[in-house]
Amino acid sequence: MTAAKAFLDARDLLLRHRIDYERAYREFAWPTLGEFNWALDYFDAIARNNDNPALWIVDDPSSDGLRLSYAQMSERSARMANFLRGAGVGRGDRVLLMLPNRVELWDVMLAAMKLGAIVLPATTQLSADDVRDRVQIGGAKFVVADSAELAKFDTLDVPLTRFSVGTPREGWTDLAAAREASPHFAPDGVTRASDPLLLYFTSGTTSKPKLVEHTHESYPVGHLSTMYWIGLQAGDIHWNISSPGWAKHAWSCFFAPWNAQACVFVFNFARFVPKDTLDALVRFNVTTLCAPPTVWRMLVQEHLTDYPVKLREIVGAGEPLNPEIIERVKHAWGITIRDGFGQTETTCQIGNSPGQPVVPGSMGRPLPGYTVELLDADDQPVSEGEIALPLAKRPLGLMTGYANNANATAQAMRNGFYRTSDVALCRDDGYYVYVGRADDVFKSSDYRLSPFELESVLIEHEAIGEAAVVPSADAVKLSVPKAFVTVRQGYVAGPELARAVFAFSREKLAPYKRIRRLQFSELPKTISGKIRRVELRRREMERAAEPARLPDEYWEEDFPDLR
Repeated sequence: MTAAKAFLDARDLLLRHRIDYERAYREFAWPTLGEFNWALDYFDAIARNNDNPALWIVDDPSSDGLRLSYAQMSERSARMANFLRGAGVGRGDRVLLMLPNRVELWDVMLAAMKLGAIVLPATTQLSADDVRDRVQIGGAKFVVADSAELAKFDTLDVPLTRFSVGTPREGWTDLAAAREASPHFAPDGVTRASDPLLLYFTSGTTSKPKLVEHTHESYPVGHLSTMYWIGLQAGDIHWNISSPGWAKHAWSCFFAPWNAQACVFVFNFARFVPKDTLDALVRFNVTTLCAPPTVWRMLVQEHLTDYPVKLREIVGAGEPLNPEIIERVKHAWGITIRDGFGQTETTCQIGNSPGQPVVPGSMGRPLPGYTVELLDADDQPVSEGEIALPLAKRPLGLMTGYANNANATAQAMRNGFYRTSDVALCRDDGYYVYVGRADDVFKSSDYRLSPFELESVLIEHEAIGEAAVVPSADAVKLSVPKAFVTVRQGYVAGPELARAVFAFSREKLAPYKRIRRLQFSELPKTISGKIRRVELRRREMERAAEPARLPDEYWEEDFPDLR
């Protein structure tokens, strides 16, 4: 059996049992591949004479945008591969790719795979200092960047071959010349499935970003689990609201939809406007949607019932979804947002798959191909503990390790497990409930508190847009829960609102979980949009004794009438 057939057989099993979780989980096995190049052996094969849409990019909502078929993407990437090879890009070379959602991003990704080059995706939100770090840490020899970002490379003193997309600039080779290259590509050697393909920087929510290494099988084939979680089918119009440069973009703007032979849809916007997003869902007949919780929180502030969407499957990823958001969308559209869990280091591990009961507050069950255990600090199985993947049943979607960081790899993959640093509890029915990052969970009066659980309650309050809960030092209880919150449009931060939030907390939470301190504040975030609770914890740890209250900070005892 060829590697391509083994891959297709594994994929087709998941598609056949799309809503039969028990059978899919029981019968699925990761394919054994040996030599395999997803772009050549799979994508080019299914693209032959295939006029079905593969990529649809809309920049102007008044136009139909750019639609390209599978056959066209195969030819474009062959030309790009020939062009890049002619410019010196070879097997094992590292290419920093910093493009927005434009077709050349997909051209270069496919071309690099065909060449056996290694891609370091980078977001256009990086600063010049960030770019320098990524080039140096990642060991890039080549860079492909959008013309709007070229100034960020001006001070680099490392040798780089530079390609630009957009307005030409001296010192940079215009990638538009790839259109003149041959459409017939022949590889210069075989690709082993275990060869490195992608180097992704983590988002850095709790520490400095690390460089995650994935192979020609761990992401291209590993994302069969993600395809299954989303519920993708051939012919779907799939929109994943995600910025290029982050692993989630590869999850659902590349591998998962193309594994299902669906169409990747992109709607570019300078600034996120919920109404425009909802209009686009309707106008372009999007059938499947993946969006981070921040987007869902903004969408539900609109009158969703005014938008006759044709969505069949909707999911949330990036951070856990709050039950209140799921209920509001279900009430409006009759569709349940299905949560899932994964990391840059893996594909989707746990999820609520199509057709299965969705337990409120749960992120679902282990997906086909993944065996999940919960461990305590001594590697003993527990009902609530750190999510861990046994390496004896190593999933194909797991990274090879952290590139150039043997210590970090050894720490993550110790004693026979890959440890995620995320904590969950397993219900009696096999569903998992997210508790929080291992570093985020804290004790108050000897009770273990989950920031995510408290935040989920807080954002049910009509005035709260986002919330982050961290421990705040207390002389009696060691620490108490403090919430940093942003206020929704139309509400005013101040003592009246603080009192209302404390009252809401008392009503909704057990006494030992209640929010005891509150601060109206913008939330620090990574450039990928995730809240940096580690920074908020540091603020609380380092704050001086005086003044007793910071600006816009309130304590529960400031409102004695609540007692």
